[in-house]
Amino acid sequence: MSLTSERLDRIQPSLTIAISTVARKMIADGKNVISLSQGEPDFDTPRNVKDAAIRALENGQTKYTDVAGTPALRKAVAEKFKRDAGLDYKPEEIIISTGAKQVLFNCMVGTLNADDEVIIPSPCWVSYPDIVTLADGKPVLVPCSQNNGFKLRAEDLEAAITPKTRWFMLNNPCNPTGAAYSAEDLKPITDVLMRHPHVWVLTDDIYDSLVYGGFKPATILQVEPRLRDRTLTVHGVSKAYAMTGWRIGFAAGPVALIKAMDKLQSQSTSNPNSIAQAAAVEALTGQQDTVEEMRKVFEQRRDMVVEMLNAAPGMHCSNPDGAFYVYPSIAGCIGKTSKGGVLIKDDEAFALTLLAEEGVATVHGAAFCYPGYIRISYANATEELREAMVRIQRFCQGLH
Repeated sequence: MSLTSERLDRIQPSLTIAISTVARKMIADGKNVISLSQGEPDFDTPRNVKDAAIRALENGQTKYTDVAGTPALRKAVAEKFKRDAGLDYKPEEIIISTGAKQVLFNCMVGTLNADDEVIIPSPCWVSYPDIVTLADGKPVLVPCSQNNGFKLRAEDLEAAITPKTRWFMLNNPCNPTGAAYSAEDLKPITDVLMRHPHVWVLTDDIYDSLVYGGFKPATILQVEPRLRDRTLTVHGVSKAYAMTGWRIGFAAGPVALIKAMDKLQSQSTSNPNSIAQAAAVEALTGQQDTVEEMRKVFEQRRDMVVEMLNAAPGMHCSNPDGAFYVYPSIAGCIGKTSKGGVLIKDDEAFALTLLAEEGVATVHGAAFCYPGYIRISYANATEELREAMVRIQRFCQGLH
């Protein structure tokens, strides 16, 4: 008899975390490894945010809070959505969780019944399908080709909707591709959603402040406010404020949905960390200069990485509009053999051999439900990134 449940056996550990773990072990063993596998800014949490946490600690803010988060943080989140997206939410329409991943988990477990379908454009973040599966739902992956900038076409969304469809999930900008949707891009998608009132919408906008080249991202409700009663807008402080370890995510949506998520959270983790919540209030309401400073550096890194990858034989890299990832095709490398004698039979072999022979950790495309590519995070120090690109070029030049 298996120790683990059938539900747990249906999913796999996060492959981005798994590759990062291998890379960290190699580094601990003295190997020269550059890890481009994890979506974590290399910047430190801003000083004003850290100071707010210290003040909260010294002021004794170390007790339980409301399960859905402190009133101060829910108010700050409401102000953030109003300021950045023009969305009006009351504090009771907002929940704070231990990272945006818990928001997604609470939402899916709290709303899905067996065999309910969730439409997910792919390539997609590794956790989306597994969270849906864990909640007894069925992920319905809709491929979005590089020819269309890895963006979902309205006709493909329409074709994927069935009477069993419960949710449509959109990550904008997208992890792993960096593809981002403008208001013009979203209009045909919202038109489809308006024709299917049984389909709820989850929009994960956690990267929306990290966009480049003057691109203006939009969110679903800006384009179609009539979807408000069936939309959950997900966000967090991890990416824009370099607060990955603080574990604060949040979402806004209809009161009944927020209450359902609150009910589930009350019987799992209860409230998020009280000190991290105080820090998040400062992140959202304090000076925002560090966000723009970080964005400018990411844009410079993006330009360098795209240029250097496109100079590597067998690789083709699109120029993404947002987030801090690129998702280059390695089609021209498949079927070749590395200098070390390893056959590159697929994207996983490419990633593992690149790590073994050149000490560069990336994540293979199959992890994001879209093989034939690799994901590279450019949230690393610029000179380290440059060295990693030189190693990737050398690896590709050595394939025969």
